[in-house]
Amino acid sequence: MKKLKDILYKVALVEVAGSTDVAISSVQFDSRKATDGALFVAVKGTQTDGHKFIAQVIEKGAVAIICEDMPQDKHEGITYIGVKDSSHALAIIAANFYDQPSTKLKIIGVTGTNGKTTTATLLFKLFRQLGYKAGLLSTVRNMINDKEYPATHTTPDSLELNRMLNELVEQGCTHCFMEVSSHAIVQNRTAGVTFTGGVFTNITHDHLDFHKTFDAYIKAKKKFFDELPATAFALVNKDDANGMVMLQNTKASKKTFALKNAADFKCKVIENTLAGLVLNINGKELWTKMIGAFNAYNLLGIYATAILLGEDKEEVLKVLSALDPVEGRFQYAKAPNGTIGIVDYAHTPDALNNVLSTLQEVRSENEKIITVVGCGGDRDKTKRPIMASIACEKSDKVILTSDNPRSEEPAEIIHEMEKGVDPVAKRKTISIVDRKEAIKAACQMAQKGDIILLAGKGHEKYQEIKGVKHPFDDMEILCETLNLFQS
Repeated sequence: MKKLKDILYKVALVEVAGSTDVAISSVQFDSRKATDGALFVAVKGTQTDGHKFIAQVIEKGAVAIICEDMPQDKHEGITYIGVKDSSHALAIIAANFYDQPSTKLKIIGVTGTNGKTTTATLLFKLFRQLGYKAGLLSTVRNMINDKEYPATHTTPDSLELNRMLNELVEQGCTHCFMEVSSHAIVQNRTAGVTFTGGVFTNITHDHLDFHKTFDAYIKAKKKFFDELPATAFALVNKDDANGMVMLQNTKASKKTFALKNAADFKCKVIENTLAGLVLNINGKELWTKMIGAFNAYNLLGIYATAILLGEDKEEVLKVLSALDPVEGRFQYAKAPNGTIGIVDYAHTPDALNNVLSTLQEVRSENEKIITVVGCGGDRDKTKRPIMASIACEKSDKVILTSDNPRSEEPAEIIHEMEKGVDPVAKRKTISIVDRKEAIKAACQMAQKGDIILLAGKGHEKYQEIKGVKHPFDDMEILCETLNLFQS
């Protein structure tokens, strides 16, 4: 139980009707979860408006309402609080309700188009290996020390986020590594969190279905760094065209990492093969199981973050060299005849380009690259022909197929991808709507030593079609079809 007046600390109030000296049993923004003594925050979301359910939650026992539009007819005995932005108020209230858990942890937020999951996950694994109790909030999974919890969003809603951070504190954790999505930034999910550091990986074409323009997408990422406190550090990829943009207005300590430009943390790729990477980081050599220049950036960002958190350089390099790749991120398996299957979450043009460029670098002259790729439904449509074009340019054979079609017709999505296939590339491109059949076809095409890339779904264990999630695992199907063993 908390008093309403206490959990309104630092909330920008516009209007108050009723007493703030009332006991609050829980904070809710989902009307279905409202119970006796609840504070209900009416949030205007993308799908529905919480203001429509105010009367309903009062019937369920809610005693106080946070809203942007004050009701004309107010119930006697109910406290109404008017605010300018309910989503921002919810984040501040959630932090207050759980006694500001983020101030009791070292929290690192990782944002960018690609590399968020790998960076956050390997930071978590690194610090666990270094002996710390720590948490992970990611697209793939949430972790509190060694206990796993399902992840439904890249970044949880502000109420769930603060609940989980409070759980981390109660479990004795000192660190938390979390992905911060552009959606979460715009929707103020992290507004009540005090970050120790922010990491920017890169920014490329994605999520324009939500942000509408690339400029709006950049500004969403930048907002995260603008809001970092002076006590935090802001670490950015200087090689990215917008890396330094992220630092323009931040109060945080500014730090950079790069492979190409002068930076605080510098890396050079010495070897890049299917056996792994050999890197030189700030004069120290590191061998790792991970592959590709994009992973060199990820590892450099991880190393830099650990050093900025005060860890020993030699110990960090030692642990980094032993870490395994993240599930569904350039995860590969090898068949007895030498055929290699790779599953990667690459679902943006830049990510697909990175993976295929890496495969071109590490293959010898004879192996063919066979790419199976689709695009998700109800998402940014402009990237569909671009994805197909990149696949055709950098593969020997391409199969266009379904990803998660969601509410859209799979064949129509593929048709939009086909617009990116030029006349010359049509000879090496086929379209198969059924993803399982597409994977089987790729395996049948493959000769000894060829490389099969399954792009887009990565770690996902389902395929969403017409609102139903069907069990589906790219790696499992690949292994069954080619009798592979995972690396």
